[in-house]
Amino acid sequence: MLETLLTLIRSGGSFETGALATQLGTSPQLVQAMLEHLQRSGLIQAYQACSEGCGGCSLKGTCQSGHIKDGARLWRG
Repeated sequence: MLETLLTLIRSGGSFETGALATQLGTSPQLVQAMLEHLQRSGLIQAYQACSEGCGGCSLKGTCQSGHIKDGARLWRG
């Protein structure tokens, strides 16, 4: 399941924890724990969403919802 999650992150785009949980057939809490494990392992990196909104965000072209909520965690592989 960790490999599948890592593949999803590396495929690009923007996914909410709930959407990832649905794709993986598990809970958002387990997905969050797996994301933190992958970060500790050095396989992904976390960064915070910009406070300026989508106008200044380098990910605005890949964000499926059109915006990323303040304080949302973003991951890249």
